[in-house]
Amino acid sequence: MGKKKSLTGAFLAATILAVAGCSGQGTASGETAEAPADPADASGTIKVLTHRTDLVQNGTMDAYAAEFNKTHPRVKVKFEALTDYEGEVKIRMNTEDYGDVLMIPAAVAKNDYPKFFAPLGSSAELGAKYRFGDRTDVGGKTYGITTFGTANGFLYNKAVWKKAGVTAWPTTPREFVDALKAIRSRTDSVPYYTNFKDGWPLTAWSNDIGSVTCDARANDKLAGAVSPWKKGGELHTIDSLLHDIVESGLSEKDPSTTNWEASKGMIAKGEIATMQLGSWAITQMRDAARQAGTDPDDIGFMPFPAQKDGTYCAVLGSDYQQAVNAHSEHKAAARAWIDWFAEKSGFAAKEGAVSALKSAAMPSTLQDFVDNDVTFLERSEAKTGEVNAIDNAAEIGLNKPDYRQKLVDIARGAQKGDLEDFFADLDKRWNEAAGTVGS
Repeated sequence: MGKKKSLTGAFLAATILAVAGCSGQGTASGETAEAPADPADASGTIKVLTHRTDLVQNGTMDAYAAEFNKTHPRVKVKFEALTDYEGEVKIRMNTEDYGDVLMIPAAVAKNDYPKFFAPLGSSAELGAKYRFGDRTDVGGKTYGITTFGTANGFLYNKAVWKKAGVTAWPTTPREFVDALKAIRSRTDSVPYYTNFKDGWPLTAWSNDIGSVTCDARANDKLAGAVSPWKKGGELHTIDSLLHDIVESGLSEKDPSTTNWEASKGMIAKGEIATMQLGSWAITQMRDAARQAGTDPDDIGFMPFPAQKDGTYCAVLGSDYQQAVNAHSEHKAAARAWIDWFAEKSGFAAKEGAVSALKSAAMPSTLQDFVDNDVTFLERSEAKTGEVNAIDNAAEIGLNKPDYRQKLVDIARGAQKGDLEDFFADLDKRWNEAAGTVGS
């Protein structure tokens, strides 16, 4: 399986309500999950819930556990991979039995973390060591450590772009669209592939918030009646680019027929030129190139086409965060696993992703960014809870595919409407929701 994330708006809202009212929340002790000073003292059998069915099925996770046991011989690690991770964990969290270690589900409201997860320590202390700490900070305590981080941008086939005569990264959305037009006229490739049918890849566009203006706090600034889609705003720039790509006929002819798994081989073989995704996908596309017998080095990664003072910026965001179940009977062993996985496993490097450790270098998959002096910004999550509350109340879904699927349909004429009216409606709903949340 590849990486997939999506929740419908109605399901997410229902999930938040269901999880917030689950029966086990009142019994969480708030006891800090601390690993023993001597790794050999950690003991017990722990269950780790994961969405990575592929790594469990092919034995990769068992190999990690075997390495872990070299320093923690008294801990037995069992994995349970869930295909519908978000849905299944939501149900389990109505009880106290949701593993010892789990990836924090997206549907759990940030302020509810203390009800379900054991604190891992002070945010000030852990923040000095780990990236993305404020993603799980509640009341000065940290409740999860990320498995890895990712940059956002465009995966592209370098050979196709070169054949079209485009060798430099576009610096503006207009230049980007012009580059895709050159690909359409000079190659047989689909210039841009939306992955419309699977839906979740459309959510990657939201991860560019901050890259447009080189502002790590750009997402926090959505917390309020700020008309996020007003002209000059980041979301206006981001979603206008997607609209213009589709309206110009630069994407696949029938979005309802896209296929995520198939798209890996298609970009590897040059049948697709470009896709908007996180840097986590680079290794998957390069693996697809090896399987297709093409050159993995043809798979490149470029930043969002915008610059500030002549410099590109890429916002780094956290993937899933591992947490300890507040009801676990083996908190020390569970914490030992999380610490080892973040610091010693090499998982992030193998995935071509950004390590949780601040001391770690950027992965080789982002070498082009490093070589071209792209500025990396760690996304602030200080107001994520408030932003998510407004988003849910507005029923827009910045991290769901629905509204961008409608945007694509408007751009290709499958739905009535125009871009500015669409943006005006989004702003109206956002601002009205901002006035009701917390009141």
